[in-house]
Amino acid sequence: MTNLFARATLALLLSTTPLTANAQTASPQAAMAILQADKPGPVYDRRIFTQFAEHLGTGIYGGLWVGNDKRIPNTRGFRNDVVAALKRLAVPVVRWPGGCFADEYHWREGIGPQKKRPVKINTHWGGVTEPNTVGTHEFMDLMDQLGAEVYISGNVGNGTPQEMAEWVEYMTSPTGTLADERAKNGRKEPWKLPYFGIGNELWGCGGNMRADYAVDVTRRYATFVKAPKGAKILKIGSGANGPDYNWTETFMRDSGKSLDGLSLHYYTVPGKNGWPPKASATDFDEAGWAETLSLTLKTDELLTKHSAIMDKYDPAKRIFLALDEWGTWYAGDPGTNPGFLRQQNTLRDALVAAVNLNIFAKHADRVRMTAIAQMVDVLQAMILTDGPKMVLTPTYHVFEMYKPYMDGTVLPITVKGPWYAKDEWNMPAVSASAVRDKAGQVHVGLANLNPNAAITVTTRLEGLSAGSVSGRVITAPAMNALNDFNAPEAVKPVAFSDAKVEGGVLTARLPAKSVVMLDLK
Repeated sequence: MTNLFARATLALLLSTTPLTANAQTASPQAAMAILQADKPGPVYDRRIFTQFAEHLGTGIYGGLWVGNDKRIPNTRGFRNDVVAALKRLAVPVVRWPGGCFADEYHWREGIGPQKKRPVKINTHWGGVTEPNTVGTHEFMDLMDQLGAEVYISGNVGNGTPQEMAEWVEYMTSPTGTLADERAKNGRKEPWKLPYFGIGNELWGCGGNMRADYAVDVTRRYATFVKAPKGAKILKIGSGANGPDYNWTETFMRDSGKSLDGLSLHYYTVPGKNGWPPKASATDFDEAGWAETLSLTLKTDELLTKHSAIMDKYDPAKRIFLALDEWGTWYAGDPGTNPGFLRQQNTLRDALVAAVNLNIFAKHADRVRMTAIAQMVDVLQAMILTDGPKMVLTPTYHVFEMYKPYMDGTVLPITVKGPWYAKDEWNMPAVSASAVRDKAGQVHVGLANLNPNAAITVTTRLEGLSAGSVSGRVITAPAMNALNDFNAPEAVKPVAFSDAKVEGGVLTARLPAKSVVMLDLK
């Protein structure tokens, strides 16, 4: 083992200087890591795999709900193929109905006979009509089909505390006039409502509020979100936009005991031309690859700084940080309604997903919920649909590879190794995390951000006796490889055999631009 580490150290010293992409192609690379199984960390909360479904584009209508469309097999209106695919991910929680859509959503418009529900304009997303066909009862049925928990975003934007309180009572109360109305509409038993968002993006589409005002509004509305006897509703405040640390400071200082969680929104938006996003989801060069991954790595800095503020006011970490909107945001696919935020999903997005999931392990003591945006047909989606057709994206496959992380115990892993650089974008080439799952098996997630060169990662295993290793890898010949309806399996996980464990050392050769999940036994 000593000779092995001596050779690995020499290789590391020869490769840790940041290199250009061309130099990396010609130079073998190595990284060294230490996995400390004898120093277990916090739980990698299953709610980190929360999904987000907004009334936006075909994210609900078409992607999930097809109603009586007999061309597409469905159960009570929800398409069977999409539900089955999501069940394979063991989706733990779904956030609904938005997003900005929630800021103008009035729940009474989505109950009762569907044909009598008002048709409105979706003012935020595409200016199309919103039929209110999918409302509270339909969404709760979807959650039953998925076996997922409910995270409702309440309307603070143009709703009232009374409206919010009555919605909560309608969903959760076992008795009373609203419970009777619920029963009349087809549901006698109350639903469980474990998570309730007190508004969405109060700094923006939720009201363009200042932090001092927003926290007072939050305290007011949260006062009237009341759980029935014997139940508990965790209240999540509308947190900061990216690096707005003053927002977090204000909420942590002034929200008192009104909140159980505080959200944070951060999107990976490449392109140097500002907002709205203009970069293509599929037509990019290596600079676009490097910029996107570099911006994704900023998630670590954001979580570190927001968590430090929360630690100052809440050292016991009672309030969790919920990054409940994250993912890539590009220009919409050509020929689509710009307001539908429909974008393809490539190998680059698979790397973005893996890097984020690895970062969340580092912050699992505070970050106990995240929600990628979004679940179907919108932004960095798990699934894309077109009428009766469905395809799983590279991001879906990464989530499936990381599924054993749910409620596992984080094991510290540190990596020292080469850097990857392209133009002004410069970053560590290897992203890593590790957990021990509930059955006791250790899993190591690794991502090679370098699109040009393989990297051999040599990991010393401390406090862990492993006799064998197996795994899977997701990669492709091209950075912009993708799955579409004509080639739905162009990018998918396959068995990975380029790893071994010997004498307490795990060695794995990561292909260029790849995500690898290793299972130790």
